[in-house]
Amino acid sequence: MMFQLEKNIPTLQQYMAEQGWLHQNEQIEKFEVPGEGNMNFTLRIMTNQRSFIIKQSRAYVEKYPQVAAPVERVGIEADFYKLISQQKALQAQMPVIIGLDRPNSIMLMEDLGAGSDFTSLYNKRENIQENDLMELVDYVALLHNSFSIASTDQPIYNRNMRKLNHEHIFQYPYLADNGINLDDIVPGLQHAAKPYKENEALKSAVKEIGELYLSDGEKLLHGDFFPGSWLQTADGIKIIDPEFCFFGMPEFEMGVMVAHFKMAQQPDALIDQALEQYQSKAPLDVSLLHKFTAVEILRRLMGLAQLPLSLKLEDRLSLLKEAEKTLTS
Repeated sequence: MMFQLEKNIPTLQQYMAEQGWLHQNEQIEKFEVPGEGNMNFTLRIMTNQRSFIIKQSRAYVEKYPQVAAPVERVGIEADFYKLISQQKALQAQMPVIIGLDRPNSIMLMEDLGAGSDFTSLYNKRENIQENDLMELVDYVALLHNSFSIASTDQPIYNRNMRKLNHEHIFQYPYLADNGINLDDIVPGLQHAAKPYKENEALKSAVKEIGELYLSDGEKLLHGDFFPGSWLQTADGIKIIDPEFCFFGMPEFEMGVMVAHFKMAQQPDALIDQALEQYQSKAPLDVSLLHKFTAVEILRRLMGLAQLPLSLKLEDRLSLLKEAEKTLTS
């Protein structure tokens, strides 16, 4: 039976001592939840000597226990960190692994310190700073350029996590009754979303893009490259939570990024600048990117993984219509 972490100092102290993760005379003094993560049990632990992050993946989604999830995902995330450690510039923007208990899906990581993610872009009606945008694009372009499936001894396929993600991106939002009352998010959205759920041409196009997502690709992707995975710290921007990583199509990664900029009402000029910066460093099928962007918008506005958006009903309808047109025209 898998050992489960608890929010209990004596239990944490004993477990970490048994793993050899604590220094001599090191005592855990307190802990806190380090953010609004959905997938895993995660704590920031402070001792009398230092602080670090401990994360465990379980057979379900931490925020939605009714949703089953691959228990091995922390191990996959550790594989990603091990792979990118070969590239110093990438490693500098991500936490370092201190310890891994793979049988119990527990990982101990460097604490990147106090910081905030970029989800404030959704509700503060502010534009991302140009230098931050360029740093994010440069990171993801370097990631895609640094690792190809042909030159990697142990490529990361992460098919179980992709299967889970595929269900929630490409299938779940289009079910007639998926258990979500969209009117609880914005009044009128439930009725407004119905034509998209019933549009067979749209669902066929989404299915086609979903099959591309499930297929193996050439480049290493973070897999969940959106504002919740970007941290602004005293040492600059850091990237976290690559548990959805896999070797796939860069257009998926960049399409997700663009979708979140659109939902955060970022100017088209900034989005164009981001794409131009990426294309100056790596090739990109922009038409395919726009299709992945459209699917991500539809998923976020009609599916389970809702965002703290400040969008009014008319703003959401405009995005839904644009996405539908992109996929069906």
